[in-house]
Amino acid sequence: MTQYAPQLRVPATYMRGGTSKGVFFNLTDLPEEAQKPGAARDALLLRVIGSPDPYGKHTDGMGGATSSTSKTVIISKSEREGYDVDYLFGQVAIDKPFVDWSGNCGNLTAAVGAFAINNGLVDKSKIPDNGIAVVQIWQANINKAIIANVPITNGEVQETGDFELDGVTFPAAEVEVAFVDPADGEGAIFPTGRLVDTLEVPGVGSLHATMINAGIPTIFINAEDIGYTGTELQDDINSNPDALAKFEAIRAHGAVKMGLITDIGEAASRQHTPKVAMVAPPSPYKASSGKDILGSDIDVLVRAMSMGKLHHAMMGTAAVAIAAAAAIPGTLVNLSAGGVDRDAVVFGHPSGTLRVGAKAEFSNDRWHIAQATMSRSARVLMEGNVRVPPSHT
Repeated sequence: MTQYAPQLRVPATYMRGGTSKGVFFNLTDLPEEAQKPGAARDALLLRVIGSPDPYGKHTDGMGGATSSTSKTVIISKSEREGYDVDYLFGQVAIDKPFVDWSGNCGNLTAAVGAFAINNGLVDKSKIPDNGIAVVQIWQANINKAIIANVPITNGEVQETGDFELDGVTFPAAEVEVAFVDPADGEGAIFPTGRLVDTLEVPGVGSLHATMINAGIPTIFINAEDIGYTGTELQDDINSNPDALAKFEAIRAHGAVKMGLITDIGEAASRQHTPKVAMVAPPSPYKASSGKDILGSDIDVLVRAMSMGKLHHAMMGTAAVAIAAAAAIPGTLVNLSAGGVDRDAVVFGHPSGTLRVGAKAEFSNDRWHIAQATMSRSARVLMEGNVRVPPSHT
């Protein structure tokens, strides 16, 4: 009988953060060859999640076969002054041998503080017996600061509570997250310099588009311009190959116009960014849970694509982009939300509603967002060791 080497045991924590879940690692717990960027790290994370999976099920891994559940996180104690931990996010493709490191996951950000505290990466002096632990996070994918306010009870992270988040079945403790200066490194929140562009997409047409880089590069278009109402649920889009192809064409051409890629062919290897979202004025609809959402409950409708599919709720980073765009008069998001000055917006997504906030300022001939905020929740689902066949490399 042929003998094979036993599986590796890698310490890991399976966590939900917001409407996503992923496998979290302490950097120093990874095999030595995976503690630095490169093929060995990517191969390990692909095998952990169970990708690439031509069956699209992730049966032989920890992934959930959706963009929201095919995620990995690496946390390390930060050497940067003023920060507790560095947070690196890897979006694992489902059907391709590819890990996308080009952006952040805003939902899983809500779990980073709790993981850091539970793993001794935050100085004990910062953790009250009862109250809020303020965890300073350096987002290593996009080089941005994030502040997580983690509730503490009797010296431990409080995970249970009565905070309800649409898209998550059960209530939990509220975690407030603030994204500091969420535009790109030089503050160019609108890469083209315009609030609204004309985006020419062969086979689709000429579209008005707000292309913004806040939280994550995002292309906003009007739902009615491509034949939708903005009240669609996942099956309305994801069961239609022509619709998915249309959104991918919009994403690819928008990525070129935003300067993220030089040729539309490069979009296939950059699946995580940019995002595409369609917006519409408030209108009643029935959420995926069966909950009735009234037009009076929301300021604007938003539906967003993630990794080639309509997201079941809303990506946290895209929620930052929504908050920023809503706060800037003249963007498509702001116009769909009534065209008024605002520092917060409640938007409707397939699973329900979410309130996000941002304050916009115009100075030195450009718009600036100092901080965008939202509330999420997070909890540990399982902790211990994830097993990985040694042939992952």
